[in-house]
Amino acid sequence: MKNVKFKGLRDILTKMKSVVVAFSGGVDSTFLLKMAKDTLDDKVIAVTARSETYPKSELKEAKNLARLIGVKHIIIPTSELKIKDFSDNPPNRCYWCKSELFKKIDVIRKKLGFNYIADGTNYSDRSDFRPGQKAEMEFGIRRPLLEAGLTKEDIRRFSRKLGLPTYSKPAMACLASRFPYYSRITEEKLKIVERAEEYLKRLGFFWIRVRYHGNIARIEVRKDEINKFLSCEMRKKIVREFKKFGFRYVTIDLEGYRTGSMNEVLL
Repeated sequence: MKNVKFKGLRDILTKMKSVVVAFSGGVDSTFLLKMAKDTLDDKVIAVTARSETYPKSELKEAKNLARLIGVKHIIIPTSELKIKDFSDNPPNRCYWCKSELFKKIDVIRKKLGFNYIADGTNYSDRSDFRPGQKAEMEFGIRRPLLEAGLTKEDIRRFSRKLGLPTYSKPAMACLASRFPYYSRITEEKLKIVERAEEYLKRLGFFWIRVRYHGNIARIEVRKDEINKFLSCEMRKKIVREFKKFGFRYVTIDLEGYRTGSMNEVLL
């Protein structure tokens, strides 16, 4: 595959010699893992955290993707909810999550004698609000996709050419991102959001977020899918199920699906 950025990524990975990939199973980390495997062979492993904030369906998919790519895959338990600075849900919540993750991955890296930990941060992420980047700097995390100048669009295009099933996968964020800042996060609330989003996926919606505002569910879907909610049958089905989950009111966000909508209050 002839491309300056693609070649640049291969060169960066070659110089790293060995790497532990913080692997979520999302578009970016899957592409990075595939490229690392193709470049470094057995000098790459994937590590995925199993926690209350990570949907079970995503963990299952991460396992399948690691198997498809052919890399050793280690699952580690984390429990961010035990960290008060995380569960209280301040704007820098992600810093505490990433610190917990990288601390545990670094133990694995040292045990294996590998040179680096890398994550899927890409060039398009520069303008986003990402407090977790502080933890990346503290632990010396490498960001090969960003270093190579690869944008989200680049990654999706190359993923498709490489035959990765994630090329069209919606952007993924942990379930904690569904709650307004300073709204305490609990395991019970996370399970409610997970069940609600899984239900919508079964109905055929994939680019979705269910934002948790107490007894109100604010559903985000792509703008071209909002009309699907307006049919009487669909509306009744969703309202009926969401009330079973514990919501009293069920709303659709007319601005549609967008990542980081909870960050809009910070602007």
